[in-house]
Amino acid sequence: MRPDEGQRGGQLQDAVVEAAEQVIADSGAHPADGLPRVLGDSPVAVLLVDRESGQVTFANAAALELAGAVRLPVAIDRWAEAAGVTDLDGAPLAATAEPLSRVAAGEPVSGEPVRIGGTAESARADGRADGELGPVVWATGFPLGPGAGDPALSLLVFLPVEQPAAGADPEQLLQALRNRAVLATDICFAISDPRRPDNPLVWVNPAFTRVTGYAAEDAIGHNCRFLQGPATDPAAVAQLSADLAAERSSEVTLLNYRADGTAFWNHLSVSPVRDGEGQLVAFVGVQSDVTVRMAADADRDAALAAERTAREAAEAAQEAAEAAQAGAEAARARLALLAGATTELTGSLDVEELQQRLARLSVPLLGDWVFLAGVDDDGSVSSLVVEHRDGDAVAGHVADVRRQYLGRPLPADLPIAVAMTTGQPVTVDELTPDQLRRFGRGLAPGAADALGMGSLLAMPLTSATRTWGALLLGRRQPHGFTADDLDVVRDLGRRAGQALDNARSYTREASVAEALQHALLPEIPEIPDVDAAAHYTAATATSAVGGDFYDLLTLPGGAVGIVIGDVVGHDITAASAMGQLRGLIRSEAWGLDAPGPEVVLTRVDRLLDVLQLPVLATAALLRATRPEEPGGDWPVDCGNAGHPPVLLRTPAGEVETFCDDHGLLLGTGFTPTPRTTTTRTLPAGTQLVLYTDGLVEQPLPGSGERDIDAGIERLTGLLRSLPAELDADGVCRAIDGMVVEHLDDIAVLVIQLGTRPADAAIHPGDERDHDHMTPPRPADDVPDLAQIDTGSMTVADGTLTLVGDIDYALVTAWQAVNPGPHQVSAVDAAQVTFLGSAGIAFLLRLAAAAPERLVLRSPSRPARRPLEVMGADALMDITP
Repeated sequence: MRPDEGQRGGQLQDAVVEAAEQVIADSGAHPADGLPRVLGDSPVAVLLVDRESGQVTFANAAALELAGAVRLPVAIDRWAEAAGVTDLDGAPLAATAEPLSRVAAGEPVSGEPVRIGGTAESARADGRADGELGPVVWATGFPLGPGAGDPALSLLVFLPVEQPAAGADPEQLLQALRNRAVLATDICFAISDPRRPDNPLVWVNPAFTRVTGYAAEDAIGHNCRFLQGPATDPAAVAQLSADLAAERSSEVTLLNYRADGTAFWNHLSVSPVRDGEGQLVAFVGVQSDVTVRMAADADRDAALAAERTAREAAEAAQEAAEAAQAGAEAARARLALLAGATTELTGSLDVEELQQRLARLSVPLLGDWVFLAGVDDDGSVSSLVVEHRDGDAVAGHVADVRRQYLGRPLPADLPIAVAMTTGQPVTVDELTPDQLRRFGRGLAPGAADALGMGSLLAMPLTSATRTWGALLLGRRQPHGFTADDLDVVRDLGRRAGQALDNARSYTREASVAEALQHALLPEIPEIPDVDAAAHYTAATATSAVGGDFYDLLTLPGGAVGIVIGDVVGHDITAASAMGQLRGLIRSEAWGLDAPGPEVVLTRVDRLLDVLQLPVLATAALLRATRPEEPGGDWPVDCGNAGHPPVLLRTPAGEVETFCDDHGLLLGTGFTPTPRTTTTRTLPAGTQLVLYTDGLVEQPLPGSGERDIDAGIERLTGLLRSLPAELDADGVCRAIDGMVVEHLDDIAVLVIQLGTRPADAAIHPGDERDHDHMTPPRPADDVPDLAQIDTGSMTVADGTLTLVGDIDYALVTAWQAVNPGPHQVSAVDAAQVTFLGSAGIAFLLRLAAAAPERLVLRSPSRPARRPLEVMGADALMDITP
């Protein structure tokens, strides 16, 4: 090549580069940003063309493969025909205008799009159908200047480009490809001669000088390693050297250095070029500055790493927050459980009820099942509660567990026994079949799997003084219990142990108190012509003992002494004081001078002061003198020391107040005004109803209020509604039905003096209205059944079911609405007496008319006594 040709080629190339830079400037892109899209991988084909002969004299492997069996040297047009080089539309290239011919003529070609179809074999290898156009490549060529070994040679390189989308607009496609092709002019080309020592460069293009800063004369004759520096990757250099030594193509990206010492990232593709005999004659290197891309990749990698780090940190923070939230929720659940446990375990003094409550607290919050055992002094299981979250599904296995353990000592190696012995919790994880057999104590096969015995936690239930028993929790998971679970169960065990021990102590104290109470309260003696019944109920909020008392005794001269009293308090201290007071009253009432009630109460009050007994009590003392003639009237004297009035039931069923002249309480220490006595003469058959304030301070129906005057009125109404002929025991039982709460001790004493006249009895079938009966309401005065409170009765299929305290008006109303024989069912036989005299008369008439349809049932409790008083014992079958 002549010098002016080389200069002209450089000028043309510079012009092309300037045009490329202008295109990039117009688009706002950086030159290096477009290079990867133009270069892609290594060149498709590299040719050296002899400009004088117009023949391809050297080609790399890719070029030879494209042309098939064509042997070098070969005319450039023949090679293009063999390689299937066409224009974008697939038409053959014109011989004078095609880029290959221009390169062969020594003209620089900065880049034009062509298609290379290749041979039929290569097309099939690419998966292209017959007639399908080949891929688009860019043909770029330059005449080689001095130093290339032959001044008449030109370099022709086919560069791969991004393939156009199907259906793209041809004009827009062509313009876009041209814009991309301009970038190719900034690509560095270099040729080395491997036939010379150290494979020196023999030619470089002007772009090489612009990128590296090395002039052609400084680069030619030297191996390209002069571009390497201290930070060049030795592994990349070793790969490049190995590929060149093996005479194969190579592609690496490595850090090179310009002439001024600045570093840049160089993407290098090297292809071997062979002659027609296949001998290696040159290496063609195509390199581009990819510093911007590498920096962008580094920034991207750093951004990705930062994003990944931030995401991992956020995920870790989220996990930590979720863990903290879960921990907080678990802590709140534990606090709620323990708070609920405090409420549950302090709400009862019944051992069995506390065991049930503790079991409900434990399952399923703390375990899948619970085994709660209380042991006696001999170490045997005295009480046992077993609960499972699956309920009825495992009821058979749960019952089997109870049978195997209740009433027997616990095996020494059972975790619950170890916990009780050591006083420390015991956990067992991953229970083995051998352990299950030992712990199971002969349970049915499959029981362990059904109950879920993967892990166990045993906790002793201890108090300040003793160990009550132990709690055993089970879970299906082999590692079911955490340290937090252990802390919760330990706290629950302490609370439960104390509560259960308190309940057991209370039960024992109550048993002792009950025995003491029975010892202090007298048995009702058999006294001629006196029918007596008594009932005592202790307040359930404390020990089953209190200060209420009653007494019935025969006095000198045949008189009958009757006493009812209430010592302040309802505990063992009150019971002890009650025993002392009862003894003093008995001794003073037995005075030889036959003192009246006011004298006895005065003397007792004085003794309490002299003996300094801490007793404060109310009392009513009655002295009943026998009649002079059998069946005559009974003179009764009554003294009252602040006690509720005595009620009288006459033989006709009328109720009156007696002995309501209240004096000062006993034991006040004050000098009382003289006590008085109230005297009445009562006909034979009169009943005296004595009671303590706990009976008449029951909550009133509807309002729930506690008013002693209203309570006395309610008691009076109840007594009036009872059959006049009802004996003392029947009246006492009827009064017992008033009790709905046991917040105070209650004592009731009913005394009947003498026998009622014979004509007071009612017999079956007797249609007469008796004087002592309240006449039935007329039909037009009967309330509408729909307006009556039906909470105490139900009517269905001709059956009237009576429940609770039912006024006779309800029965007579139903009778008026439903005349004729009826079937009547009472839930509780004792409550039948609440129907009132007219209601009882109705039932008796019904029994006489159709006895087979009268059914009285008592499923809630056994009847205490047949209802002979109704005169219908032969017609009514009362069974539990």
